[in-house]
Amino acid sequence: MKALLVIDVQNGMFQEGNSVYKAERLLQNLKSLIAKARYAKTPIFYIQHNAPVGKPLEYGTKGWEIHSEVTPNTEDIIIQKTTPDSFLNTSLEAELKKHRIEHLIIAGIQTEVCIDTTCRRAFSMDYKVSLASDAHSTWDSQDINAKQIINHHNNVLRWFADVYSSKDITFDS
Repeated sequence: MKALLVIDVQNGMFQEGNSVYKAERLLQNLKSLIAKARYAKTPIFYIQHNAPVGKPLEYGTKGWEIHSEVTPNTEDIIIQKTTPDSFLNTSLEAELKKHRIEHLIIAGIQTEVCIDTTCRRAFSMDYKVSLASDAHSTWDSQDINAKQIINHHNNVLRWFADVYSSKDITFDS
């Protein structure tokens, strides 16, 4: 059985003047994936980062809340985390086992941190992993721009995941 993981798509990642790369396209692609998953009755797991006081994703603040364009439904599962690894010290693995999930479709933020770490960890835990190549994003770094980071990770993560555009991802068994 498949599940969609929507990682760290929280208000703090979309701050005016400091939004993730191609934020609107990211949200559109995420909404498409979520709609397809809901139609197929595929479980959706929202991973929500809890950052320390003063950070954009500070627990309990407006920035910490899941972005309104991808708001969870009551049947969706929200997993809280404090590290880039969506499995580390969280209830994710227990929830996936409870729902008999074997295949994870991964999307969200931040490409080189939480997306990369969760793809690799899921692979190491024997999950089949698919990465939505156009449904994860990041920011420019000091040395390379966001587009280069995303392209690089789409290439490197092929060792750990099947990489598809969101339009080519299906949720049927």
